[in-house]
Amino acid sequence: MTIYLQVLVYIIEYALFAFLAMATAYIFIYAIAGIFYRQKTPDKIQKIRKFAVLIPGYKEDSVIIHVAKQATIQDYPKDKYEVIVIADSFKPETLKELRKLPIRVVEVVFEVSKKSKALNQCMKVIGDDYDVAFVLDADNIMEPDVLTKINVAFDKGYNAVQGHRTAKNLNSNFATLDAISEEINNHIFRKGHRVLGISSALIGSGMGLDYKLFKETMATVDSVGEDKEVELKIIRQGYTIDYVHDALIYDEKTSRSDAFVNQRRRWIAAQLNYFRTHFLDGVRELILHGNFDYFDKVLQMVQPPRILLTGILFLITVITGIVYFIPIKTLQLWVAPGFYFWMILFILTVFALVLSVPLRFYNKKTFKALLSLPYGFILMFISLLKFKGAMKKFLHTEHSHIHEEKKDSK
Repeated sequence: MTIYLQVLVYIIEYALFAFLAMATAYIFIYAIAGIFYRQKTPDKIQKIRKFAVLIPGYKEDSVIIHVAKQATIQDYPKDKYEVIVIADSFKPETLKELRKLPIRVVEVVFEVSKKSKALNQCMKVIGDDYDVAFVLDADNIMEPDVLTKINVAFDKGYNAVQGHRTAKNLNSNFATLDAISEEINNHIFRKGHRVLGISSALIGSGMGLDYKLFKETMATVDSVGEDKEVELKIIRQGYTIDYVHDALIYDEKTSRSDAFVNQRRRWIAAQLNYFRTHFLDGVRELILHGNFDYFDKVLQMVQPPRILLTGILFLITVITGIVYFIPIKTLQLWVAPGFYFWMILFILTVFALVLSVPLRFYNKKTFKALLSLPYGFILMFISLLKFKGAMKKFLHTEHSHIHEEKKDSK
């Protein structure tokens, strides 16, 4: 009986090792590739496209007026972009102030609010007189040259482009960790991917898509993780998503632990759901049509969050190290793979993350924030346990910051 139990334990341990080794290899390869990212700009612009700047918001009264004002400040021809606020459950006084601005306000009401529903309803109302749909979150602030730079990417032949979303507030340890996490993702899932000729990941805001393509794709979407569903669907059709690193969009980072858990619940639920529903299709597309881009995005959906990956590898390395250096044969019989295998995975993961963090974060503030990592790991683990049901309802994250604390995002 003992031998069968031991075999079962070995199978579980090797399966866990294989999964974490795959996750480590994935981020390590793209982290190395991200170092070689270079942005190319064409010498001449062929077309000035008309943008619909879509800003869906749910109860975002505290920030939406400032965001809407800032969105109108672009060095792009005024007749070639329109700022459209999609107002869900806003206060009457907020709507009154918004209507004083040179923008369009589209009110929407739903029994169950979702960003996908708001975008779909808005596009039905505003019509089709646009070339590009550019989506912002209700807390996002654009640099004045963002639309110009996104238009350049479209001029290179792309139908979907992700801008560089970066932190506008570093007012707490959690906000700093969230900001670092976003920059790591920018390096690995955007810069690294584009260097290797693979589509950038979409984030859900700061992204521009061909208007017709976006409208048609969004019409088939009714989920909480709408950006991931759109991403998978357009890549399956053969479209490549570009990334513009110097098109800066400032995004509020969560300062509270409850908001941190809610965000991660939604993200984890979306990713696992899309991996489950698209994995076999991704394998089929890879084998039959050579669509590695689509398969890569499906594989990306099962990647564990970086803080979880690092924390789990650290714990396993410590545990196997104790068993290795305190040779108790009874315990060693139940441990496989050995200590050095786990240590190598941990070192490679840390190295990949260190490569991916921008130099500006190497300071005392970051060191202080890193002291909160164990608590962050616990919260991420809680998010993993509570993800069930997160895809079925809208989990709103409140925003309050209207001014950027830092603009150096290079």
